[in-house]
Amino acid sequence: MFGICLGHQLLSISHGYDTFKLKFGHHGGNHPVKNEKTGLVEITAQNHNYNVPDNITEIAEVTHINLFDNTIEGLKYNDSPIFSVQHHPESSPGPKESRYIFKEFLSLIKR
Repeated sequence: MFGICLGHQLLSISHGYDTFKLKFGHHGGNHPVKNEKTGLVEITAQNHNYNVPDNITEIAEVTHINLFDNTIEGLKYNDSPIFSVQHHPESSPGPKESRYIFKEFLSLIKR
């Protein structure tokens, strides 16, 4: 399962971790997000006002971090083939640095 934006938040809630309202929200096509696996920074498109709590690391690995405010941008759940991102890798027109995530999802489905 792969959650994007609201899907990222709904997966958190479905695992018992409530979301929280961001002070300003994340909006626009220029948010730097660090991929924790590769160390690369991706420029992402975003449009949300809520995010997942830090203590979700009890059940998931953080895969992406927002460099504007250090909030969680991506998760890989420990006990199941589920991952999610808060930003929009499918955005068009917009940044395309995160499109590799769809290849990861396809690889997961094939396994």
